[in-house]
Amino acid sequence: MMGKKAYLKKLTSKFQIPSVEVGKELEGSTPPSVFIGSWNYPKVYAGPMISPVLGDTAIMDTPEAWIPGSKSQEDIISYRMSLVRGKKLIGITDLDNQMVEKLQEISLASGSIDSEAEFWKKPRGVSFSEYQAPHGPSAILEKFDIDNVRWDRELEKVYYDTDLRARDAIMDLHSKDVPFSHMQKAFSVGTMGVDKRRRLVPTRWSITACDSTIADQLLKEVKHFDPLDVHRVYEFQSLQNYYAVLLLPSPWQYEWMEAFLKVLGQEKLIFSDYENYNGKKEYSRVGGCYYTCKMAVLEALAQEKRQAGVIVLREAYSGYVPLGVFNVRENVRNALAQPYQEFEDMKSALAYIDTRLKLPINSFIKRSDLLQDILRSRQTTLDSYFK
Repeated sequence: MMGKKAYLKKLTSKFQIPSVEVGKELEGSTPPSVFIGSWNYPKVYAGPMISPVLGDTAIMDTPEAWIPGSKSQEDIISYRMSLVRGKKLIGITDLDNQMVEKLQEISLASGSIDSEAEFWKKPRGVSFSEYQAPHGPSAILEKFDIDNVRWDRELEKVYYDTDLRARDAIMDLHSKDVPFSHMQKAFSVGTMGVDKRRRLVPTRWSITACDSTIADQLLKEVKHFDPLDVHRVYEFQSLQNYYAVLLLPSPWQYEWMEAFLKVLGQEKLIFSDYENYNGKKEYSRVGGCYYTCKMAVLEALAQEKRQAGVIVLREAYSGYVPLGVFNVRENVRNALAQPYQEFEDMKSALAYIDTRLKLPINSFIKRSDLLQDILRSRQTTLDSYFK
């Protein structure tokens, strides 16, 4: 079977979506937004993303606002295709570089910033990825200037605290409800951590680093809480996705399963990964969405001060476009904010989810590791689970 990475590469390569047309000179506002590439690491292409619109462009790079604001997939793609990426090749430890200083100013900003850019040649192309949100054309920067910036107070505090470890800075910002996208951008341009250890972090790596840091710290808390006493099912549907979150009355264990149904053609593919109480040592075979979902679930459990086993099922349907792992984080967060259904046992919970899925629940069970283990431990034969 095709692996997830190869499948998504094939999927993202097929999009022919027009992006904004700009010339070699651009005047506009950055939402604020920065992008650090991973190619050629430890020298990376870093730079701002600018809209050719002057004024408040924050919505273009605030994923947390898209689902609550009922933004459609078309709305989001339109925002993202309007962002022009400027870039310069910079060493990851070269934080005294003038461009890096401007990128740090942008990432610490409390709002949109008017900007002027001159490119080496006319920006071209688009970028779609399973990790970060897509963006419009890009080009090497010749010149880049920004207006005066007002910094976000919480981000400013961690920037000036050069004795605070990056992990502690991230948890401090999370506890103060600083939006995930804001802290991730600030982390990616070297504004957090002990002074000598600060560096540029590619955008896709910084997203997973922030997700896994928050998840790991929250899990330590959650393991001290009592498990739930019933089975719960939460649901949410948006952006051509359906999510079912099943919480089990058990100690921590976690499985993420995602199905792609007729997105490219006639395929029905399921990818999954899991961990038991002791966690996962190696990087997940399904990539960043594993960590972003785990973070969202643990955030809700920590808030409620309860522990649970977690099975998350996702279906992506025809018309689905990869928009980055924010799609998973924000959908799961929104699922867990909905009223839930209660069930006395796992069989009735799964039977209910079966009525909501387009793929039979048995297809997920057959591809599962953790779900199969749980069913076996309850002495239920898989064949007889659903007649």
